[in-house]
Amino acid sequence: MARKQNDDLLIEDELAAAFLSDDDLSQPADAQQPAAQDNDDNWDEGEEDFPGQLAVDVYETEEKLVVKARTAGVNKEDLDVSISDGILTISGTLSSGDDSDATNWHIQECYWGEFSRTVALPVAVKEDEVDAMLKDGVLTISFGKVKQEQAKKITIN
Repeated sequence: MARKQNDDLLIEDELAAAFLSDDDLSQPADAQQPAAQDNDDNWDEGEEDFPGQLAVDVYETEEKLVVKARTAGVNKEDLDVSISDGILTISGTLSSGDDSDATNWHIQECYWGEFSRTVALPVAVKEDEVDAMLKDGVLTISFGKVKQEQAKKITIN
């Protein structure tokens, strides 16, 4: 996602919340971008080599562990969701649907392209008891939790 740095164009947190780049995760939200130079060489070319990182919510209920991600504009055919040994991976491609040959971008805030997120699940889940649903641009994945036995009191003789 190449983006010109420009103090006049600030990306608000809510606009960038669905897809975060690695740089966004390492900088404080209120960090200021350096002023743009007056030449076209100011594009960050290296950023296109890394997929965008999908923002997720992870919470649990009494019986389930739930992972939610905003995937507005992504077709379910373009999503890949997998789990192995308690590690959940969500990846896909967000297509702009616009194949025009733009020659001069004025603002480019939307992320288009590949994205991926890997999450170590915080509790043990039944990997074969999973329900994944894509509705209104939100991917919701629910796992049945593995019941943890309570510690048993051991009597000392």
